[in-house]
Amino acid sequence: MASRHRVVDHIVEYLAASGVDFIFGVDGANIEDIYDAAFFRDDITAVLAKHEFSAATMADGYSRSGAGLGVVAATSGGGCLNTVPGLGEAFASRVPVLALIGQPPTTLDGRGSFQDTSGRNGALDAEALFSAVSVFCRRIVTPEDIVSALPEAVAAARTGGPAVLLLPKDIQQAEIGVNGGVRGFEPTGTQFGDPRAIADALRYAGGPITIIAGEQIARDDARVELELLRAKLRARIATVPDAKDVAGTPGMGSSSALGVTGVMGNPGVADAVAGSALCLLLGTRFGVTARAGLDEALASVPVFSIGSAVPYVPCTHVHTDNLRGSLTMLTAALSGRDRPTGTRVPDAVPQTELRPPAFRGPGIRYRDAMTVLDAALPDGADIVVDAGNIGASAIHYLPVRRDGGFVVALGMGGMGYSFGAGVGMAFGSRRRTVVIAGDGSFFMHGMEIHTAIQYRLPVTFLLFDNHAHAMCVTREQLFYDDLYSYNRFGPSRLGAGLAAMFPGLQSVDVDDISELPAAVRTAFEVDGPSVVSVECSADEIPPFAAFLGSAVAVTANKPLITKENHSNVIARA
Repeated sequence: MASRHRVVDHIVEYLAASGVDFIFGVDGANIEDIYDAAFFRDDITAVLAKHEFSAATMADGYSRSGAGLGVVAATSGGGCLNTVPGLGEAFASRVPVLALIGQPPTTLDGRGSFQDTSGRNGALDAEALFSAVSVFCRRIVTPEDIVSALPEAVAAARTGGPAVLLLPKDIQQAEIGVNGGVRGFEPTGTQFGDPRAIADALRYAGGPITIIAGEQIARDDARVELELLRAKLRARIATVPDAKDVAGTPGMGSSSALGVTGVMGNPGVADAVAGSALCLLLGTRFGVTARAGLDEALASVPVFSIGSAVPYVPCTHVHTDNLRGSLTMLTAALSGRDRPTGTRVPDAVPQTELRPPAFRGPGIRYRDAMTVLDAALPDGADIVVDAGNIGASAIHYLPVRRDGGFVVALGMGGMGYSFGAGVGMAFGSRRRTVVIAGDGSFFMHGMEIHTAIQYRLPVTFLLFDNHAHAMCVTREQLFYDDLYSYNRFGPSRLGAGLAAMFPGLQSVDVDDISELPAAVRTAFEVDGPSVVSVECSADEIPPFAAFLGSAVAVTANKPLITKENHSNVIARA
């Protein structure tokens, strides 16, 4: 005789069998049954966040850490609507996330129920809304629907992006018959692109090869395969900003690393691409933020691509849903008698930096702070970077740790992303995670520090306090004649304030660069979360090419631009 249990029991049991360890969310009347089902299991934990946006970014960060599929749960109404920007980031960055969204009972659809999102009789249509920020969205209208819909949603998420299940309250609580228990997710097969066209082009390349590696390398866990291909080709390698951790850095495993591409990247990448016999894009769509300053160079060389999505630049593209497998095939095709003979790495691979103008005002300089962090951060630490001036500085100046991750949200660039994502990464790895964010981001979603305290996670929050939305201040100064500022805040002491708010939290303010090394070392030694708030200035120009003119102008120390051009548009986030 078939056993009987609720739809929510089926969901939680299936997810646990699929290797899911955590469900991140905020409880509420129309999602509480998921929490109830999780309580009675030892193999999955429901985590309570402070805000649904951060719960979604926890799932996103957990997934990006490589720990497994990130799952977020939210109740109806404003609760589920708060997940939309977080799911939008996962959608734009192709991060696997499963969202379990509670809704009022189906018996009240279109009848004026509180938080009705059925789409009936003038109600907000949740299925239409969430379909726009997901790769899969289905509203479950009978208990039996969950049996097929849940595996389909998990499979869709694993292809890269959020999958959403809309779960009315009465459906969650309904009993469902199960024969033979619940089986975990089994891949139905992935599409391997045939790399022969790329292999032929590489085999006969008559000069240096430049590889630009993207975020799919991390998603498909293809770091080793990338390095094997790079070594086979003796190629130079750059990464897009949100894949900074997929390739070696000079002195840490790869002497051929060029750095980061794009608006916060290393100017020398453009010269490397222009001097190549061929440029190979791996696992990236190569959007504007990542390719700023490279369009002319890319137009001058043959460009090939392999990945799950066609890049935004003209190229010969091969589709693959499994970059790890495809890179293995490509490397094998270039081995033995078919190995490339004309490729080479120049004797010296220059490391270049953007050069913002010197700033002599109050506060700690961005680059000086990154130098201190570089000296103090241990191997294996994960770094999560938020939007804004400090984010640009960390992307440009701060090297990845050996065996550590480096995450930045450039799909939507939502401020405050790093707080939830850092918590999610720490749940996944249980190793030191470092969140680098500004005070503007903290004021939006910084109370997830309390979540880190509640679960005693090893997260250090480095808050750069310039009392402003500093990137917006820079724009006011450069593009609007510095006549006014809407974007400066009153003074704050975040370290002292958090120490008073959360007794026992190691939390300090640092006003002088000489104090920062000891403060950072102490923060990293804490068994649990810690906070260091660094006083800096909103008037310092960050390493952000859109504020500095072209890479040539920057490296030649020419004056700043004073009018906005096309490349500046990406600085509006």
